[in-house]
Amino acid sequence: MSPRRVRAESDAVGRQDRPLRITVDGEPVDGVEGQTLAGVLLAADRLAWRRGRSGAPRGVFCGIGVCFDCLVTVGEDRDVRACRRRARDGDEVTTQSRAPGGLVDRNEPTPPPTEK
Repeated sequence: MSPRRVRAESDAVGRQDRPLRITVDGEPVDGVEGQTLAGVLLAADRLAWRRGRSGAPRGVFCGIGVCFDCLVTVGEDRDVRACRRRARDGDEVTTQSRAPGGLVDRNEPTPPPTEK
């Protein structure tokens, strides 16, 4: 899927989108200037990029920055709402997980083992 919703040759308005590239967990993902991080991820067919405490996949829920389901780490900034943050060329995005025993945010300290 192309990050461009309207093909350039059929665009009656004549938009001049500027492409950008971000990395998500080390993989390059292409988008266009003006898209949010969530928009870039959705255009790349990534519907979920975080796991909640239950292990359930999370992505965009409200799309307006209220619910915190779309949290990612951008560079050194943790808990960035992907639906509110405009993508910038070169952004390094790391997905997060709050699931016990699941994938762990690479910037989050490993919790101590629990005794049983």
